[in-house]
Amino acid sequence: MMTLSLSDILDDLRVAEEGLHKFERKYWISSDDFMALYSQGELDNGENAADFSEWAGHFKLRQKRQAALAQISKQRLDQLRQDLPQQPIHLLPAEPSLRVA
Repeated sequence: MMTLSLSDILDDLRVAEEGLHKFERKYWISSDDFMALYSQGELDNGENAADFSEWAGHFKLRQKRQAALAQISKQRLDQLRQDLPQQPIHLLPAEPSLRVA
C-alpha cells in the first residue's frame, strides 16, 4: 500500500491527461472511444501497438487517480460535516493524503 497526497493525485492526473490528448490529436479519436475498441480487441496490434499500450496506460492511470480524488474529496467533506453538523461548510486549504492499494 502507498500513500498519495492530493498534489500527487493532481500531478498524475495532469500527466495522464497530457498523454491522452497527445494520442487523441495523433489518431483523431477520443480516449473513451479508443479504450472501448482497445479493450474489445478491435484494434490491430501491428505497428501502433506501443502507442496503444501507452495510451491505455494513461487512460487507466486517469481512472485510478480520478477515483482517488473522489475518495479523498468525500472523506474531507464527511469530516467537515462531522465537525460542524448542520452548519455551512467552511473550506480552508489543506493537503490531505490517501492510502491506496
